[in-house]
Amino acid sequence: MQVRRVGERALLVECADLGEVTATYAVLRDRQAELAVTDLVPAARTVLLDGVVDVESVAALLEGLPPQAGDLDPGPRRMVEIPVTYDGPDLAEVARQWSVEEAEVVRIHTTTEFVVAFCGFAPGFAYCTGLPDALAVRRRAEPRSRVPAGSVALAGEFASVYPSASPGGWQLIGSTAIPVWRPEAEPPALLEPGTTVRFRDAGT
Repeated sequence: MQVRRVGERALLVECADLGEVTATYAVLRDRQAELAVTDLVPAARTVLLDGVVDVESVAALLEGLPPQAGDLDPGPRRMVEIPVTYDGPDLAEVARQWSVEEAEVVRIHTTTEFVVAFCGFAPGFAYCTGLPDALAVRRRAEPRSRVPAGSVALAGEFASVYPSASPGGWQLIGSTAIPVWRPEAEPPALLEPGTTVRFRDAGT
């Protein structure tokens, strides 16, 4: 990993892959108070530390972190279970891409342990990793102009739940009644980075 200074009070950790991002974020989150960092923001290949009081000291600590994600202990994670009705309009398309029956798509999705790597696109939109590389899902050729809130979707190596109605090009395999974004709550996002996510078939 590489550490770069961003402005006067921020540092950017550049990681090799999402696994390293997830592990690095988990370690830094557990030490956030000790590091005196206001905010930690993971992304696809980076972790931003914002509001750093002692930039030089924290940069030196980051340089000493193990270079491999496997050497980092992410510690215990918060678990969230999301019931899903698997009736999405793209369930058959995902089955076709995976060369399996629709019931097998549901089985794979419900038996995979996902971890929120980062959030983006829209408030509360969590990019959940866990699918094997061989099961990466191609996005729709033509994005929808409106995807309903609560839609459970796949794209690339990620799974997610649309927190609000918005345009989107992910493959929709189902829906949930669980709100994943509530501005009035603290925290407002149900699925924060580092959270373990299990999807459950609401029909069983």
